[in-house]
Amino acid sequence: MQISDGENGGVIMNEFPSHYHQTWNQVGTEGVVGMNGTEYLEMLAMAGVTEKDFEPIQPLHQGAVWKRVGAKLSEESVRTAMQEAARADHRFSMEGGSWTNNISWVRGYQSVLDPMNQLSVEFHQRLDGRNVDRRSHAYRNALFHLLVSQTSCYRYWGEGRFTEVAREICRRGLDILRYDFAK
Repeated sequence: MQISDGENGGVIMNEFPSHYHQTWNQVGTEGVVGMNGTEYLEMLAMAGVTEKDFEPIQPLHQGAVWKRVGAKLSEESVRTAMQEAARADHRFSMEGGSWTNNISWVRGYQSVLDPMNQLSVEFHQRLDGRNVDRRSHAYRNALFHLLVSQTSCYRYWGEGRFTEVAREICRRGLDILRYDFAK
C-alpha cells in the first residue's frame, strides 16, 4: 500500500487512471493484495487499533508557532508568531514545499491561490454559524467545490490547463454559494 501525493512526476494527472486499473488486475485477489487507505484504516480498527494508538504528528516547525501563540489564539497572534518564528529560524516557512524542498507553494501562484482563498472565505462567511442542512444538495455541492479546489495539483505544475480548471471550479463554487445561499 502506498500513501503519497503522487504528483512528483505528474503521475496522478497523466498516468494514474489507466495504470491504476492495470496494477489492480496484476495484483489479483489472492495472497498479498492491495487495498485503499480507507480499507487499511478499517482493518486496523477491526484489529482493535484506535486513534489513541497513533503517534501525534504535526508539520515540521509548526510547534514554533503554537509555542509563541499560547492561549492568546487569534488571527493576529498567529500572524505575529509566524513572523517571530521566521526571524528566529531561517528554516521556518509557511509557504509549504515539495519533495525538492525548494519550490514555494505560494510565490507566483496568485492566479490560482486568490480564487481558492476567495472561495474558502466566502464558504465560511456564508455558512459558518448558519443553520444549514448539511445533507442538502446545495450544501454538499458547495462543500464539494471547496474541497476539490484545495488540491495542490492545480498550482504545482505552473500555469496551464490545470490552473484553468482550478479557476473554473472556484468560479462555480462561488456561484453556488451566491445563488443557493444568498445572504
